[in-house]
Amino acid sequence: MSDLTQVEILWLEKRIENRIRFGRIVEEQILDRRRRVVSFAPGSIFAFVRWTSNDFGTVISRIDILRAVAAGQRCATVPYVRPGGDILLRLSGWPKVERVLQLIDVIEALGIDPADAAPDYWHHVHNRLSVNEAPRTYTKSRHQAWLHRQRIAP
Repeated sequence: MSDLTQVEILWLEKRIENRIRFGRIVEEQILDRRRRVVSFAPGSIFAFVRWTSNDFGTVISRIDILRAVAAGQRCATVPYVRPGGDILLRLSGWPKVERVLQLIDVIEALGIDPADAAPDYWHHVHNRLSVNEAPRTYTKSRHQAWLHRQRIAP
């Protein structure tokens, strides 16, 4: 069994779109024109966006921000993710998904890779958006505090 967390990416025009918004892919396997499997190393953080529609409109709009787990570690099951992951954020409904995507853009505008952002921040965003409250924005000083915490308490 591999230590990598695998995510199946699927794209069927105007029907299904599963994609990675951010994260460091360490392996990629192309299955066919519409499907591929990407893999993440244990401990890495990535965002997985899923969207599905039918003849009447959007059925599912969801974003999961997950931390990849090592083989044998406990994890939550997430569709298309093997074996699963440590869920940092899980939201559905386009307004909430769109808000998370905007927050990711803000982090990138700071010159920070969202995969390096503090995992606690993603928990904060999940909790605030779950109750329709505005989350605090991620700042360079918050990121520096996270990096400092990592250095003194690995």
